[in-house]
Amino acid sequence: MTLRISRPAALTSLALAMAASYAHAEPIAGTVLVTATRSPQPLADVISDSVTISAEQIAESGAGSIVDLLQRQRGIEIARNGGSGTNATVFIRGANSNQNLVLVDGVRIGSSTTGAANWSAIPLTAIDHIEIVYGPLSSLYGADAIGGVIQIFTKKGKGAPAFTAFAGYGTDNTREGDVSLSGATGGEHSISYAISAGKEKSDGFSATRPAIGKSYNADKDGYDRENAAAQFSLRLAEGHEIGTLLLQSKLKSQYDSGSSSYDTHSKAKLENAAIYSKNQILPVWQSLVQYSQTKDEGATYTSALASGYSQINTKQTTFTWQNDVQIGADVLQLLYDHRKEEVETNGFDLRNPERTTNSLAASYNARRGDNLFNASVRRDKSLYGSKNTGSLGYGYNFTQALRATASYGTSFRAPTYNELYFPGYGNNNNRPELGKNAEIGLRYDSGTTALNASYYHNRLTDLLVNTTPCPFPGQYQYGCAYNVNHALLEGLTMGASQQLGRFNLAANVDLQDPKDETSGKRLQRRAKKHGNLMADYSAGALKAGVELELSGDRYEDAANTTRLGGYGLVNLYATYHFNRDWSALVRWNNIGDKQYDLARNYATPMSKLFAGIRYGYK
Repeated sequence: MTLRISRPAALTSLALAMAASYAHAEPIAGTVLVTATRSPQPLADVISDSVTISAEQIAESGAGSIVDLLQRQRGIEIARNGGSGTNATVFIRGANSNQNLVLVDGVRIGSSTTGAANWSAIPLTAIDHIEIVYGPLSSLYGADAIGGVIQIFTKKGKGAPAFTAFAGYGTDNTREGDVSLSGATGGEHSISYAISAGKEKSDGFSATRPAIGKSYNADKDGYDRENAAAQFSLRLAEGHEIGTLLLQSKLKSQYDSGSSSYDTHSKAKLENAAIYSKNQILPVWQSLVQYSQTKDEGATYTSALASGYSQINTKQTTFTWQNDVQIGADVLQLLYDHRKEEVETNGFDLRNPERTTNSLAASYNARRGDNLFNASVRRDKSLYGSKNTGSLGYGYNFTQALRATASYGTSFRAPTYNELYFPGYGNNNNRPELGKNAEIGLRYDSGTTALNASYYHNRLTDLLVNTTPCPFPGQYQYGCAYNVNHALLEGLTMGASQQLGRFNLAANVDLQDPKDETSGKRLQRRAKKHGNLMADYSAGALKAGVELELSGDRYEDAANTTRLGGYGLVNLYATYHFNRDWSALVRWNNIGDKQYDLARNYATPMSKLFAGIRYGYK
């Protein structure tokens, strides 16, 4: 064990977590989680460490983007090159952004060239709720699920027809609006539907600061994001349903890349579509067949010349057949996945513009009295070879409220197209990164008090890094991607919740040591300590709260020579319900107008005020 946490610090952190809570934390009773096992499962039966962000939390948060919302969750850090529309990075438990898997309604999204999701293109207005499952899930989802999985669920129709609308305005001439219509018909052949659309636009602020040199431009760097989403399903008969899922988001964002008068900007487009069939073939056998396609398109414009235009498009097509077989109280899951990735670019010759991955997986979930068990295995075969992953988990309920868990799992990250083929950098002999994670956890949930603590030890080998000089022959004058490093992601993550009458108190804290074991240096842009404190008060129609975001120092570079200072931000928010249909919210972020760094020489939001009004209810 290399994580060194002094006893006073550990006790102080644990006391802090137990004295408050994760804001609006939901009790275990009644909560259902999908991501941890690929099927709906009561949270009381889930062994994996997880967080659910509900639709109510999202609506009341007043968050400007999904990145802002994720930043307040335990185990997560972010980096961003400017405002809401600029490039953003999400770290889970210290893992790189391309070592985490992102799903939208069960469909994998992300770029095959960078290996990461384009967070700035994901519209918060289309989201119903979010599940975050920490730790490796490669044995369920395949490549890239090393640090964890974030699954985004768009709005789904149920019950009587419901219409909602929202409009808001804030600092930097930020405008936001969205509408949605959802519901379901009755009868034997019922139809459910949910349609939503939204638009956000902001003048923004300069993405860089003067210290960045010739890339600095004092102009404002705004963004324009619009989206539409839909879900439709038809019940053919008892236990038989077909449906479709759709999401499209377009983003135009400005950024600094020189001091010229040219409007340097980027365009991104995210498209997600799926059709599925759920069938209860036998009383103990449920089948899910799904065909999906996701597109991640990105272009940058740095000058009016043809050489100033760069385009990279990724398309992923997936066919999945999942079978859940009930064996008494246990569930056996058998899975087949076929995924095809295709990349188009005007920047370089890919040599191999597509690759396919075929996967077989099996998992078993069981409960015996107070004992919980799960096990899963998976084999993925692609052009980089075959990879086998597996996991084992155990949980024991001391009481209805108190549970201990332990788990072990292996994972891997597939080399990206850049790491395989980018001229002067990639090499087609690069191998996947490998991970081995062990963790233990303790949870308590009485309905009014919720506490959890998890210790994890995730050792990574064959890390792909830019190494100089490059050991391969050819044009590698600036180094190349090469499997050379080892890393250790180790830490203690804690959260808690407490309801005291009309007050909800909240806290989460992460003590971690994400380290490159080859160099002995801390991984870039990751702090050893970060956390959140939150409190809100409800009085009739009014709900008001305060948040404190805290982070220790980080390093901008792998050599740990450029330090980014720690910071603390205070945010205020309030919602007021005029009646059942109408409500208003106001949010004031960074009330101290504090300047801080998430990436060296890139600007971050100063004091920001946003207010909005909402019509409709669920």
